Amino acid sequence: MERGKEIRSNFFMGHHVTQYLSDSDKYLYAPTELRYKFNVIGFGMMGLEHALVTMLEGQAKIKGVFDSNQRSIEANLNIFKSYVPDQELVVYDTLKEACSDPEVDALIICSPNYTHLSIVREAVKSGKHILLEKPMATTVDDAVAITKLAANYTGVFQIGLQYRFKAIYSEAIHETLSRKSIGDLKLINIVEHRVPFLDKVNQWNKFSQYSGGTLVEKCCHYFDLMNLFAGSKPESVYASGDMAVNFKSFKYNAETSDILDNALVTVIYENGVKASFNLCMFAPMFYEELVLCGDEGRLKAYENRDFLPDARPETHLEVLSGENRASKISTPCYPTAIQHSGHNGATYYEHKHFIDNIDGKETNTASVDDGLWSIIVAAAADKSISTGRVVSIKEFLDNFSF
Repeated sequence: MERGKEIRSNFFMGHHVTQYLSDSDKYLYAPTELRYKFNVIGFGMMGLEHALVTMLEGQAKIKGVFDSNQRSIEANLNIFKSYVPDQELVVYDTLKEACSDPEVDALIICSPNYTHLSIVREAVKSGKHILLEKPMATTVDDAVAITKLAANYTGVFQIGLQYRFKAIYSEAIHETLSRKSIGDLKLINIVEHRVPFLDKVNQWNKFSQYSGGTLVEKCCHYFDLMNLFAGSKPESVYASGDMAVNFKSFKYNAETSDILDNALVTVIYENGVKASFNLCMFAPMFYEELVLCGDEGRLKAYENRDFLPDARPETHLEVLSGENRASKISTPCYPTAIQHSGHNGATYYEHKHFIDNIDGKETNTASVDDGLWSIIVAAAADKSISTGRVVSIKEFLDNFSF
């Protein structure tokens, strides 16, 4: 049945009794056509989020999963079943089987960061569409290797830098880059204050050799946003940071944690735009803030969850334009089912646009090149912290083979 642009049934059919209707009488309540089948590689916290969002978005289904950790599979199969009781997932014995299943159209790779390159090497043999979670790799060398594998790839190869689809950032992109509400952008400031890294299988995110380090693992999202807003390549990076509070005495299998829990990063772009990033990972909240200053106004947006009982909006966006044009204050958000589906709705729209990419439509999803440059900025910041010097991006890249 061809569907129009009416409200999708996914978001409200569960609130109404529909059993009395025959299938031929269902139009608004008719389920959308599942046009594609996906496999999830790495079925931990993010793998489950991708699986559930795929089913919520409603244009594709998850056929099966692969993960080397049996506990993750068993636990998340039960959770998935509680949300999607009529969907049985295939559990593949090997990565090769999961990648090469002829019934599957696309692979969603969300295994631990340090496994990405080896998994991508197997995944590209399939020719299937690929959604690779951020960060695309843990080092610039590995990111370059993945970039080369993707260079002539005939399928979609999308990087999971989905923060650009959070409501506050999506609206900021529209106001700044499309509407030019603040004129020519000059300054970018991004803040993330949050609780420490959460627990993972084998605690891989507490060690730089497995995660790539804090600035690569977590902050690549923000460097991607900075690069996107600046619309230019970075010219130089200066940073400071250390391990001030978190995991200072944490050991796992005799290894000592070595990740940063705070940083200040300044990036100067080739077009003159200046950007700064402020990270604190020992704050009792999840708080993100974006401030953009142009020659005709200022935009400020934030997202806040502080666990306090006061009822107040979790998001905020303001555009102050002075005498140039009308100013505005808003609360960007998505329908509740989407907003609470993962990363404040960003994963849902990442999936929606992944399917748009498969269908050949134009989107602003993160490309492999975007993923690479987010890692370049993070790695340059790490080098600046270790040396105490400003890092020239041109000189920094001379160390790598592109």
